[in-house]
Formats: sequence, C-alpha cells, structure tokens
Amino acid sequence: MRSQLSILFLVIFLGCQPGQPEVTKSDYDRAVSYMWQNLNGKKAFNLYIEPNWMEGDSGLWYIHRTVLKKEYLKVELPEISKGPLFDHDRVAEILSDSLDEEISPNDLPIDNLEYLNKDRLKISYEGGAFILNLEDYTVQIPEKEEKEDEHSTESPDGKWVAFTKDYNLYVRSTATGKERQLSFKGRKGHEYGTWYGWGDIMEGEGGERPKRFYVDWSPDSRYIRTSIINMDDANKMYLLDWSVDTLYRPRLLGYYRGSPGDNEMVYDFPVIFEVQSEREMILDIGKPTHINTASVRWRENSGSAIANYAERGYQRQYLKLIDLNTGKLKPLYEETSETNIDNFRWWILEDQGKILFTSEQSGWRQLYLLDLNSGEVEPFTSGDYYVNDVISREENILFLASGREEGSNPYHQYLYKQHVDDRASVLLTPELLHHQISLSLDKKYFVDNMSTSEIPTVTVLRSADDGAILDTLGVADVSILKEQGWGPPETFTATARDGQTTIYGAMWKPTNFDQSRKYPVIDHSYTGPHTQMYPRDFRRVLSVSNQALAELGFVVIMVDGLGSARRSKAFHDYSYKNLGGNLEDHVLAIKQLGERYRWVDTSRVGIFGHSAGGYDAAHGLLQFPGFYDVGVASSADHDHRMEKAWWPEMYMGWPVDSAYHKQSNITMAGNLKGKLLITHGGIDENVNPSATFKLAEALVRADKQFDLMIFPSQRHGYRDEVGEYFRKLRWNYFVEHLLGAEPVWDFSWGEEDN
Repeated sequence: MRSQLSILFLVIFLGCQPGQPEVTKSDYDRAVSYMWQNLNGKKAFNLYIEPNWMEGDSGLWYIHRTVLKKEYLKVELPEISKGPLFDHDRVAEILSDSLDEEISPNDLPIDNLEYLNKDRLKISYEGGAFILNLEDYTVQIPEKEEKEDEHSTESPDGKWVAFTKDYNLYVRSTATGKERQLSFKGRKGHEYGTWYGWGDIMEGEGGERPKRFYVDWSPDSRYIRTSIINMDDANKMYLLDWSVDTLYRPRLLGYYRGSPGDNEMVYDFPVIFEVQSEREMILDIGKPTHINTASVRWRENSGSAIANYAERGYQRQYLKLIDLNTGKLKPLYEETSETNIDNFRWWILEDQGKILFTSEQSGWRQLYLLDLNSGEVEPFTSGDYYVNDVISREENILFLASGREEGSNPYHQYLYKQHVDDRASVLLTPELLHHQISLSLDKKYFVDNMSTSEIPTVTVLRSADDGAILDTLGVADVSILKEQGWGPPETFTATARDGQTTIYGAMWKPTNFDQSRKYPVIDHSYTGPHTQMYPRDFRRVLSVSNQALAELGFVVIMVDGLGSARRSKAFHDYSYKNLGGNLEDHVLAIKQLGERYRWVDTSRVGIFGHSAGGYDAAHGLLQFPGFYDVGVASSADHDHRMEKAWWPEMYMGWPVDSAYHKQSNITMAGNLKGKLLITHGGIDENVNPSATFKLAEALVRADKQFDLMIFPSQRHGYRDEVGEYFRKLRWNYFVEHLLGAEPVWDFSWGEEDN
C-alpha cells in the first residue's frame, strides 16, 4: 500500500512540474530580427553619425537616416548653415538612368561618396562612378586613377625617389634618372627598405613572402629612415589550406611568427641614411624584434630625431634623442615597471620644445611633459582618472579621459582642453554621458556622439573653444524596436574578488521576458587586458547582437572584472601573469545577480567568446567546472605559449615561467565536466589553430566528451555563410545543452525570408 502511494505521489509530483521549455521557429525568427544587420538603418537610426570634414575647413557632410529616408546633409562653417549636400531627386534620376531601374531619392544606392570641392562630388555606386557637378548637375566619368606605386616613395622636395632592388635601398634623381645605392648588405632574409607584416603568408617551403616597402623621409629630404628586417633564424608557423576546390591536396602555408620566450625571432633594426653622403646609421638599441620595434620621429630641426622603444618583456621603456650628425643616441627618458608598461604613447610638441607622453607611474594613466633641453619631467595632468587619448596637441592639448567627473561611470569618456603653459583646464563635454569625438581639420569644431548603454545617441556639433553646442545633427531613433517591446540592456554593478572594488556589466533579457520564469545565464566574455567589454555607448548594445541570443530564452551578460583595461594601474595589474583569473569576477558577478533577481538561474550558466574570449570560454569550464555548464570557444589561444609573442609577453611576462603552464587550457583538460564546443579557422594566421588541436588531443587523452568544428577556409574571423553557420551552431549548442530544448536548424538569417 505504501509503495503504491509513493508511486502515485511521484506521478502527481512529476505531472505538476513545468515541461521542458520549447523553442520554436518563431523564436528563432525573432532572434534573427535583432541581429545587427537587420537593425542598423532598418529599425535603428542615427546610432552613430560619422562626420566627413570638408577640405579647406568649409564644413562637414554626413548621412542622416529615418524610417522614411536616407539624406546626405552638409553643415557650412563658420555660419552653421545646414542643408542637403546635393539635390537628391536629381541624383536619383542620374542613378536611375545609369542602373536602368527606378531609384528612390529617399534611398540612394551610393556605395561611397567623396567630397572633391564645393562644386564637385565623386559618387560611386554598384557598377560604376561619376563626378557630379553641383552647379548644373552634369556628370563625367572619372579618369582612371593610376595605381600608386607601393614600392617607391618621392622625397618631400621632389628631387629623389626611394626604392628597393635586390633587397637593398636605392634613390633615383627625378631630374637625371641616375640611381644611387645606399645599402650594400641586403640579401634575402636580411632586407633593407621593408617592413614585416603579421600576415606575410608564404606558400610552400621556401616560398616568397609578400613584397613590402617602407621608408620615411625627413621633412627636409636630407635623411631616410627605414628598417632592416632580418629573418635568418626566425621560427615559422604552418597551416594546411584544404579549401581550394580545384586542389586535391592541401596547400602548405607558412609565416614567421615568434612565440613567447623564442630567441629565434624576426628582428627589426631601425636604420637612417643621409642621402647626399650615403652615410648609414644603424641605431644602437640592441636587438629589437618584430614585437617590440622601435619608432623614430623626425624633429623640425633636421639635426635630430627621437627614438622610442621597449625592452622585451615591456618592463622598461626608453625615449632617446638621435644626433643625426653622428648617429649617437642620448637618453631622454626611461621608465620601468614591476609588471608591464602597456600602451605607451608620445607626441613631440615642437613649439614648446617638449615631448608629451602617457604614463601610469602615479597609479593612473596620466599625461607628462618632458623638456627636451633640460630633461626634466613634470605631470601635465594628475588625478585618479584614466587618460584615453590625445586628439590635438598645440598650445591647447585636447585629450579624452574617463572617471574624472564626479558621479560618472568610470568607462565613460569626456573631452578636455588644457593649456600647455598655464595648465588651465576646460571640460568641453559636461553631460554625464559617453562622448565619441571627431575633431575638425582646423581644430575649431568637433562632432560629439554622446550616449550611454541605456540613453540613445544625440549627435551635436560643438565649438572646440568652450564646448558650446552649435547644432544638433541627429538623434537616435529606436521607436520601431520599442514598439516591439525592446528595451536597452540593464546595467549592473557587482563587487569584485577583493571584496571592495565595484565592477560594471550589462544584462540583455528577451523581449518576451517573464519574471516568473528562471532564465539560464550566458556570459559573453573577452577578458583581454588591452580592452574592456562594458558597452559604453548606445550603438554597441545593438551591434554586439546579444539581444538576438537572449530572444532564445537566455539572460546574456557582459562584465569587466579586475584586470581589464581603462581603470587604475592596480586594477589592470590583476591580470599580469594571471590572464585566466579575470573569470573569477565573472563568477562572482553572476552569483550576485542570482541573489538579486530570482529569475536569474545560476544553476545553468554558459559562456562564449572569440579569440581571447575563446580562451575564456574553455577556461571557464576548466577552472570552474561546477559553475559554467556549457561553453563555445572559437578561434582561441588555449595555451599562451603557442600564441604570438606580443600578447603573452606583455601580460604574462618574459621570460616564460610556470604561470604559462598553470593557466593553459591544455594542462587543465582533465577538469572538464560540462559541454564544450571548440572551433577554429583552418588557415588562421593570427591565432594558429595548433592550440585548438592540442586541446582536442588533451581532452581525448583525458577521456572527456567534447565537440570540435574546423572551418577549413576561414582565417581568424568567420565570414559570410560560414559565419552564419557558426552562429547557428553556437545558438543551438546553448539551446540544446543549457536550455534543454530541441534546437531548430532550418531558419533564415534575412528577415524578409522569415
């Protein structure tokens, strides 16, 4: 009797449980409708207006979109007169005749537009181009442009042409045609007048790399700066290309690429020639590799130049003065760090006799001035905030910075003007928003696209003198999306693993969100320390297409933990020798969201990412096997010892030590418990697929179930139909293994087909 009652209770209990969630084709169709290609210019307008500054400082032109039309508009300066760039009806007639079809003036099929002067435009469209005369609307076919010779460069005074022959550097007189040989030691593998490209693919063993040419003339045409690229002992990486339909054997592809700790690298020696005397000056800066090359910039005074370079490992940075009369180098500035010196930037302020440069020596990325005469260094800016960039450097320095304004999001940037002498500082963009800036050619005006992840973009023209708004160019329109029930992602904060630092993230929910349901969480991850994931501007919340994935029944998040960029030096240093550690803050953030919202299901958590994000996706399952359940890792650097040397040596340190081994996904393969899909492009020269194959081999040896997909024709990013195929795989992997629903395969990526 007791047994029968137990069975009856179990039947009743199971019958009361909610069934497995169903995901229908209509859900997929709705998801597709939120893909970026189905939003931009179709349902979302003016998310970011790109200004095109006219030559002669006469104004700017831009494209303004609404649901009804696309307009080409101009603003004439300084009168701030706004109107059409051209007569849209008349241009539509011209295009209708050219294409032999009816063209609407509200949606002109212009591929490219080039402003030549106030009376002439060059308009390119499918299948052709014409020069439009704005006075009488006559057109002419543009003359065929002669392809610029990529393998020679004329001197500023027009007297010489520099070129290479047989791996040596030559100059030729434009007056007489006489050639003069400047270098004599060039040969294959030790080449003058060239540069090294990351994607210099060679076909077959012993194949030639693409021809590269580079020289930099001094302003007075007396000197030439170039490089000697030495590949004598450089290590190669290899790829097998199976994607050529007419070949039944794979092509062998190779390229020179140093891995962390390699001594056999491509070396890049800077060299300067004095043209008249043919004197060669090889700069004494050790053995710079292709990952820590030296930069040289000319001064207005032809007697000197400035060299900048970093020692391998990026813990020591130099600025040195080059005496062009002797070739000797004089130390100007040296900086050291116990971790790394990342993204060092510098600019010569010739009128002031100073160098402006960035440094994190105070604990925050600030600007400093180096006096070229005295050698003294003094802060130009100071405070607990982060300087992102310098966009103008004359008497007034215009710079972008984040975290300076009280009450602002630390990732939102603002534009400031500060005078070199009196250091008087003016905030030019006071709104508590993120400001994306484009400065006019004469530096008197700028266009400001201002927004946040939740506040739509407003694009304005402002004065660079005081930041006053002179005109509104456009306002983002997402009314169609709002009518469909869409809202921007919810931003959130969490507490990092140190127990005190606030970290920031965003969360996308499905438009049919039901608060009574429990939603699995998917972490869209990229913990690369050179950037951050938090969506600072309104355009990004749509362009990442996280809303599309959310429509299938998930909550999708992006978060920046300790170790990511654009905050303090201490914040950034959490990732040094610890690239895998950032995910700990992702785990904490998701757990805190689960405590905050009952509809966040922390018992079902997925993760995906590409490249460094692909490393995260696999690493999450291997480092936190009881937390992350499903991962999709695409084109990942699963072991930093197998990556290009720059990235790991900057953030994991040099020489290579045990930290590389401990954080390798390959050495952690035995930890896998959840469902993991790993993918790679077969001819990816950026992140070689070898680490993906090694991870697969390690998982097999550990007797772990996993899924592997290789796209033979793809490089680092997956393009066109392969990209769509991969996205379908990724969506369905989460639908099946995280949501527990039956996936749908047969759906279209174009809204018009659904």
